[in-house]
Amino acid sequence: MFEEFAGQPGLPTLWFLVVGVLLIGYIVLDGFDLGVGMLMGRIFSRNEKERRLLLNTIGPVWDGNEVWLVTGGAAIFAAFPMWYAALFSALYIPLTLILLALILRAVSIEYRGKLTGPRWEPRWNAIMSVASFFIAFLIGAALAITTTGLPLNDNADRVGGPFAWLTVPAVIGGLGMVGFSLVHGLAFLALKTDGEVRHRARTMMVRILPVALLPMVAWAVWLQVIGATPLSLILLVVAAVAALASWIFATRGREGIAFTAIAGFAVFGALSIFMAAYPNVLPSTMADGTTLTVANASSSPYTLKIMTIVAAIGLPVLFLYQGWTYWVFRKRLSAEHIPEAHRVTELSERPNAG
Repeated sequence: MFEEFAGQPGLPTLWFLVVGVLLIGYIVLDGFDLGVGMLMGRIFSRNEKERRLLLNTIGPVWDGNEVWLVTGGAAIFAAFPMWYAALFSALYIPLTLILLALILRAVSIEYRGKLTGPRWEPRWNAIMSVASFFIAFLIGAALAITTTGLPLNDNADRVGGPFAWLTVPAVIGGLGMVGFSLVHGLAFLALKTDGEVRHRARTMMVRILPVALLPMVAWAVWLQVIGATPLSLILLVVAAVAALASWIFATRGREGIAFTAIAGFAVFGALSIFMAAYPNVLPSTMADGTTLTVANASSSPYTLKIMTIVAAIGLPVLFLYQGWTYWVFRKRLSAEHIPEAHRVTELSERPNAG
């Protein structure tokens, strides 16, 4: 089962696993708050109080969840500089759009409550919904590209125009991340809220799960066709069982198990994809191109050794403080917990102003 690891360098393989853990952590943790962000529009929430409830469910954790993406990118930069250079130089457009969407999402969360009005909150709600969609789509596209490949020449430089990254696998990966985020967000709302929002989230999750997860399943199957191994196939089967279990338990009102199972689908599905891609970190789609692997794309052994020592100290701290955060904010919320919005008095309207 583990013959695919035979003959591969130890520390680069270890850091391939570390990068995988960080990226999977981002998919699982930021996935649900991206889904909640997409639901801030009028399709799911019916009034402003419900939208404020949705925002309060992710308020204590959304910015901490983004740490996983930043840490994953930094780990690629330090452990696999060739992978980082080839991938990120080909993704200038989507990475710029991701950065803009991340900024807009953060600004919408912070600014929407500064004023009240018929146009103020709806405008920021729409911005948050659209920004969350594009973050999920573009992150999914980037992850799909790193597993299915880019046109790299014999010097591992990208060949083609600025949209060479926009391939069929990239679109499938983007849609897969969007679909999973929506399902995961609904599962989180069913677990974290009470009352009408809880029941509506569970009902919608049951309805869309079989369809919404199809693109991510297609992405995983694509990788199995390219480079299946016994381990990757077993992981894919476990992911499928987890998705089925999530749907079954959601229909029975067991939100905690349903949420855990859908997170398990993402974990085992992503592991299946990464194990099918291993030892490649960025394949070349050109016949005479250079495929980057854990061996030829990694940093020096000394660099990886120092990084391993630092990670052995830093990663447990990351796990502990985020686990503690989720424990502190584990209680359910309902619309009754959300106070009525109050109008902020303009400085010019205050007594003795000016």
